[in-house]
Amino acid sequence: MSAPPLIRLRGLRQSYRRGGQDIPVLLDIHLEVAAGEFVALMGPSGSGKSTLLNLIAGIDRPGAGTVEIGGVDIATLGEGELADWRAEHVGFIFQFYNLLPVLTAAENVELPLLLTGLGARERAERAAALLAMVGLSDRADHRPGELSGGQQQRVAIARALVTDPPLIVADEPTGDLDRATGEEVLALMDRLGRDLGKTIVMVTHDPKAAARAHRLVHLEKGVLVDEVPGA
Repeated sequence: MSAPPLIRLRGLRQSYRRGGQDIPVLLDIHLEVAAGEFVALMGPSGSGKSTLLNLIAGIDRPGAGTVEIGGVDIATLGEGELADWRAEHVGFIFQFYNLLPVLTAAENVELPLLLTGLGARERAERAAALLAMVGLSDRADHRPGELSGGQQQRVAIARALVTDPPLIVADEPTGDLDRATGEEVLALMDRLGRDLGKTIVMVTHDPKAAARAHRLVHLEKGVLVDEVPGA
């Protein structure tokens, strides 16, 4: 018997209120993502990619339908329960890194652990281990302004992994990087699934970035129009 999917979306709909009108963003989305799978979401601007990513990550709530992650319909959780669920189950990677400029690389990575019951020593050890994994042990005491874009994104990846979440969501993770640096970041993300078993859902406009994924999901005006295997 095959394992159930980590992500199961059923009849997902979302709209926003603008000028007294409901503007549909997602229309009847059905999607399953297996544990350990790397999925890229593609489509033109306004197609609903980021909205879908935010629903999967528990940042927004759907207008209708279910968002089931690891057997839990997260749309039914209260606000406090949902915040706790995100902290435990989701790691976030953003286009512009979202690092705090006053903190060192190690402190930025350690930040999500402040919401856990870990002691200071264990938090520091875990942050150091993740920085070593992304090849930045020698930059642990540097602040974001002293790091290149690629180094900042690797710090952000380490931060996304530090709580050991099963799900990583990435919104244009290479969008602010040059081609060579972007390839390094994508190779690192590929390792997350292959070596660590993380499930990754990535929004991207870049076909070369999407080709790293196991599967490409295309959205067009809020509708899932195509799913194809990746490279």
